[in-house]
Amino acid sequence: MTSVPNSGTAASCHPRVGVGVLLVDEHGRVLLTLRKLPPEAGCWSLVGGKLDYLETLQECAVREAREEVSLHVSIEALLCVTDHLLPQESQHWVSPAYLGRVLRGEANNCEPQKTSQVSWFAIADLPVNLTMTARNAIEAYKRQQKRTTLGAAR
Repeated sequence: MTSVPNSGTAASCHPRVGVGVLLVDEHGRVLLTLRKLPPEAGCWSLVGGKLDYLETLQECAVREAREEVSLHVSIEALLCVTDHLLPQESQHWVSPAYLGRVLRGEANNCEPQKTSQVSWFAIADLPVNLTMTARNAIEAYKRQQKRTTLGAAR
């Protein structure tokens, strides 16, 4: 039996799981990576990647942070899940995004073949070319912060 590469046809396309982690530093900045490869090449994305077989979503987020940007992180909360549908790229991802906290390490670009840059951004000064998953996670984070602030004011 010959295996058929993913050619983008309906018979060969299957949804995949890509886990992201929104890392926020002590200054309230978020860490983003500039993608070289699809999906959404040329856009700023969360740290993250494909879920491995028998790996939990949180284990994936922690592993990807270590592999992609050399950071040891803890997972704080689930921010959102994005139906990441990109028919023009023959891509279909289910993409949970977690809020993470850096435990130790300095952010570095450990995967230059996949990522052009790794940079911290203030929430008020984000690049316009965000991936769908980054945009959704940042919006969920901002809503969470607003609820926390409102709750503390009471």
